[in-house]
Amino acid sequence: MRYYIIAGEASGDLHGSNLIKAIKQKDSNALIQCWGGDLMQAAGGNIVKHYRSLAFMGFVEVLLNLKTILSNIKFCKKDIESFAPDVLICIDYPGFNLRIAKWAKEKGLKVIYFIAPQVWAWKENRVPAMRACIDRLLCILPFEKQYFKDRWNWEVDYIGHPLMQVLADQKNLPHPIPQIAGEKIIALLPGSRKQEILKKLPEMLSVVNAFPNYHFAIAQAPGLDDNWFAALVPENKNVHIVKGNTYALLNHSVAALVTSGTATLETALLGVPEIVCYKGNPITLALAKRFVKIKFIALVNLIMDKEVVKELIQEHLNTNNLVQQLSLLLNNESKKAQIKADYQLLNQKLYTGQSATELAASIIQEELKK
Repeated sequence: MRYYIIAGEASGDLHGSNLIKAIKQKDSNALIQCWGGDLMQAAGGNIVKHYRSLAFMGFVEVLLNLKTILSNIKFCKKDIESFAPDVLICIDYPGFNLRIAKWAKEKGLKVIYFIAPQVWAWKENRVPAMRACIDRLLCILPFEKQYFKDRWNWEVDYIGHPLMQVLADQKNLPHPIPQIAGEKIIALLPGSRKQEILKKLPEMLSVVNAFPNYHFAIAQAPGLDDNWFAALVPENKNVHIVKGNTYALLNHSVAALVTSGTATLETALLGVPEIVCYKGNPITLALAKRFVKIKFIALVNLIMDKEVVKELIQEHLNTNNLVQQLSLLLNNESKKAQIKADYQLLNQKLYTGQSATELAASIIQEELKK
């Protein structure tokens, strides 16, 4: 069979690579053409466009790069027609993928959507168009199946979260961090974009002197300039930088301060008590409050439908609050026990008994046999 897969971000490349491996286990003759990255290429996909040339974040950036985006859409349609796949598999990246999915369905192609767009948070008006062009919608968050059923009378598939497989693989690897002595490590995860790091890292570092018996290790994302990042970190024997090895760092940490995003879920699934930190442009936040319909910003809390981990947002992200909440995580035994119990339930909610990508590959094969 011939498969055309589109992933437009680093996370899509990661989960897409595992999906390719699962597809190849079920279809040894699979021919796979992709938009993605190095991981999908290594898994056996033929990459025709790298996600690094597709990452346009934010309304203004999209407008500035509209010509490039439209050119990419045109190229994608032409490449799909040339490759003539049996199925189109879209991985997240909804602004681009939903356009291609609509076109593909009009051309008579079978369309599978792996990692459903988060329409329950915003842009809910996309759902009718999604129903019209998607043959199977594969959801990775447990509440999404009920959301689509109750609100849209749409039967979708819940396959569990693909991070479960990624983190299970990581737990079997050695995780040395040779430059940090001792076991009392607090991880700081300030994000991967310069703008968010500049806003959040200084707040995170402001607690260092309040915890002199702990080492603070800052996760430096791959791709960031070493000199630029080092200039943000004060000289202190208890402050360290760990580059490109975040899972190893978390496996050695007793607590973490984490920028909102997927990292909050990764931290929880690795069992590390955390505080979720967010500080952004006040105008952007005001607009988000008008359009985004969610009670929490942390995926952990959204999935559990309660505050499992503390969220410190905007003006609440300050030294006093961070010190107070971090002290609770480190010293309050009942708090630690409650978080541990909630994390166990979180793991149960996100695992279906089979890896998400294996289940996705089975559903894709099922659809191809129809």
